[in-house]
Formats: sequence, structure tokens, C-alpha cells
Amino acid sequence: MSVLTVKNVTHGFGARSILEDVSFRLLKGEHVALVGANGEGKSTFLNIITGKLMPDEGKVEWSNRVTAGYLDQHSVLEPGTTIRDNLRLAFNHLFELETEMLGIYEKVAEVDEAEMTRLMEDAAEIQNILDSSGFYTLDSKIEEVAQGLGLSDIGLDRKVDELSGGQRTKVLLTKLLLENPTILILDEPTNYLDENHIEWLKRYLQNYENAFILVSHDIPFLNEVCNLVYHVENCELTRYVGNYDDFKRIYEQQKRQQEQAYERQQKEIDKLEDFIARNKARVATTGMAKSRQKQLDKMDIIEKTHEKPKPIFNFKPYKAPSRFLIEAEDLVIGYDEPLTSPLTFKLERGQKVAICGVNGLGKSTLLKTLLGIIPSLGGKVEFGENVKYGYFEQEDSRDNSNTALEEIWNLYPSMNNHEVRTALAKCGLTTEHITSPMKVLSGGENAKVRLCKILMEELNLLILDEPTNHLDPEAKDELEKAIREFKGTVVLVCHEPYFYQSFVTDVWNVEDWTTKVI
Repeated sequence: MSVLTVKNVTHGFGARSILEDVSFRLLKGEHVALVGANGEGKSTFLNIITGKLMPDEGKVEWSNRVTAGYLDQHSVLEPGTTIRDNLRLAFNHLFELETEMLGIYEKVAEVDEAEMTRLMEDAAEIQNILDSSGFYTLDSKIEEVAQGLGLSDIGLDRKVDELSGGQRTKVLLTKLLLENPTILILDEPTNYLDENHIEWLKRYLQNYENAFILVSHDIPFLNEVCNLVYHVENCELTRYVGNYDDFKRIYEQQKRQQEQAYERQQKEIDKLEDFIARNKARVATTGMAKSRQKQLDKMDIIEKTHEKPKPIFNFKPYKAPSRFLIEAEDLVIGYDEPLTSPLTFKLERGQKVAICGVNGLGKSTLLKTLLGIIPSLGGKVEFGENVKYGYFEQEDSRDNSNTALEEIWNLYPSMNNHEVRTALAKCGLTTEHITSPMKVLSGGENAKVRLCKILMEELNLLILDEPTNHLDPEAKDELEKAIREFKGTVVLVCHEPYFYQSFVTDVWNVEDWTTKVI
């Protein structure tokens, strides 16, 4: 049974086409991966099917009594509320039923016998719904899912105002899973989850009885949870049966076949045009030339495969620093209270360190403390001589109205227009991306602009906080290669071991340092 049908949808932003005559059908229980390069229109498609955007043409039809839950990259929480408050909102309809039932019991004493019988039947029906929905064990269900996604480590009574962007995303995801909608729509859900919680979410989605549509650039995760792939490319949406690896194999095969067909046709066209040019002026052969021209006119021209710009990342080296780039002694990190016991360590020239561990224990806080962005709660940090670092922050401001061009130009005012455009193009960004405000770019496009800033500098230390979030597979592979070939020192926070295992020399686990119970 179809729970969602999309018919002939077309949409664009200004002169830029995003989707053209796209159709889509989601059946009950299907587990769909929506894939494509950064900026191809995945989030736009999700916004259209959820009603956040009206398409220029076409229509979206939901089946009756279908409930949809949507986690996107820009969802927000009500300020002043706790994590628990927000998770209990998933069961608002059940709390409303309980209130209605309690109101019925209050009315019973004031009505005649016939009305009392009717009211008691209503109350009994509500009671059955509450019992079958597990209403009286909601708190334990909340605790179970919150534990699975790491919210218990943060504390369910903590105010959402105090949470990082990643922690807020976790709250929204947990609430969505508790709602158990008919269709689950998830946009990059693994971005702020560590290994353990990604594993938990993977098992949850594998056993999910309802349908879901998932956007993710985490390929191992997609392979484990999805059985259908829809690929967005060049404004079109194409369906493939199987997981991501199955899609990639078929897609590459079709692409090769189209390229071969294009080459064969071009040779045929060249032969026809050559024959026409040589024979149209001669009386004896003009008829044959006209016949070839008709053949050429009727030919169904195969278009050349349109290649998207591929990013090229190369970090520029700076002169060698002293043996130790960073020395920390009895360093305590945290905000109102310590997140770690006192830390003493040295970062040596040439080391490439991955910092791992469950979320909420201070990985990003450690980086910001080392760089002096936030103060330590104790101890000291000293930089060595000739250290020049580039810092990639996990989150960017959502209110940034600068264009990508202005972002780079503001940092490097001596560069001319051509030089700035060339630098951004090397990061895989098109003219449309370059002239768009940062706040309307997709997460991956935004990340590429921020990476571009670092790539412009000569550095001997890279400090990268979740740089793979939002990047498509091609950009992720190119970034891995660039870090592997970088001759300097690297400190990296990343939740994807398969990304960093080819180049790291050391792994630091914050779980060994934390003061929290995990």
C-alpha cells in the first residue's frame, strides 16, 4: 500500500533548477535511502514532501491517517524546557486522552444513569487505548531510548538552552523515535552520534516496522539499514533496488554504458556529417547526401554525461614547528563543572590523533580549551614555537547572510574576484553556490566553504571537529586523502573510524579521562 505519492514535482530557486518532473512512491514498510551529491536537492525534496516548501509544479499526496515525523538540519527546541519535557511531548496525544478521562470521572457524579453509562464506556475506551499504548510505562520507555542515543549521559533534567547543536539534534531524534510515526524522515541523523549510538540507531532502524526516508553520507550505515535507494542527480530522481553498494554498482555500470553509447554515436555523426559535406554539392551524389541528412535529423541524440565539479583538497604546509606543538599540564576542561580529571599530555610533531568517545564527554570542549576559545577550569596549555594552526569548527552560524564569495574575500581582501572563485571551485562549488548566502547552502556546501578558508592558509597543525558531517562521499574521500598526505600534525574529532583509520597514529578516548559515569 502506498503511504506517500509524489507526482511530477518541479521546483527551483531563482534561475537554478533543483527538481524537474520528479515522481516518487513510498510503500508501507519500505526503508529508503535518498542519496546524491551536496546541493543536488535532497533536503529540498524532503521539505516539499513534508509541506515546508510548495513545489512550483506537481503535487504530493499522503494516505489517510498517515503520521510523519521529520528530523531536518534546522529543527529547533522550545527555550526554557528540559530534555525530559521535550521527550514527553512525543506522547502529548496520550496525556490529552488521560486528561479527558479524568474529566469524565469528575462528571459522573453529576449526570443521570443513562449519561453515566455512556461516559463510563468512553472512559473505558480511553483506558484501553492508554493501556495498549504503554502509557503507564512511558517514563521507562523514554529512559530506554534516551539511554540508547546517549541523552542519559547529559541528564534528562538539563535545560535545552545549555545544549550544544549536536546535543539538541539528539533530543529531537529521540523524541521522533518515541513518536513512532508511520513515516520517519531523517536528514543526516548520524552527524552528532558517536559509534555506540550509531550502532544503537542502526539496530533500531533495521527493526523499524514502518517506512522511513533517510538522507545520510555515512555509507556503512546506509548499507545496513536501507533496501531501496533514490538517487537525486541533474534534477532527476531515479529508483534502485538494494542497498547503497548495489546502487553504486548499477549506477557506474549505466554511466559507462551511456558514455560508450555517446562515443559510438559521435563517431556515427562525424561520419554522416563528413559524407554530407563531401557529397551535397555534386549532382551525382546529392541525393545520397540528402538521405544522410534526413538520417542525421531523425537521430535521437544521446547527451554527454554531465560531470559535477569534484573537490580537490590540498593543505598547504608551513615551516616545521618545535618538537612539541601543544603541552597540557593538569588541564581540567568543562563549563560550570569539570568534565575531566586533570589531563597531562604532549602533542608531538607529525602525530595524527583521532579523539573518540561517547558524546557529551567534552571532545569539542577539549579542542576549544586547547585553542583558548573557552577558559580551562584548571591547569595550563602551552603552544610550542612556530605553530600555525587551522581550526574547523563543528557548527556554523545559521544566520550568516554573507555569500560564499564574501566569506573568503573578507578573510583575504587582497585576492581578486577570479582568485576567490577559483579557490571555491577547487572545493567543488559551482557559480550558484558561490553567489548564494551561507545560510541557504546545504550542510555539505557550507562545510566546503569553511574548509576552503583553511586550505588557503599555510599550516603545520590541523584541528578538525567533525569535518565529515554533511560531506558527500566524494568530498569525504578527497578530505581523507588530503589529511593523509598532509605533512603536519592533526587533531581530529570524528565519529567515523573508517574515515580516519588510514592515517591516524594515535587514538585518544575521552572516556578514559571523564569524571562522568558512563
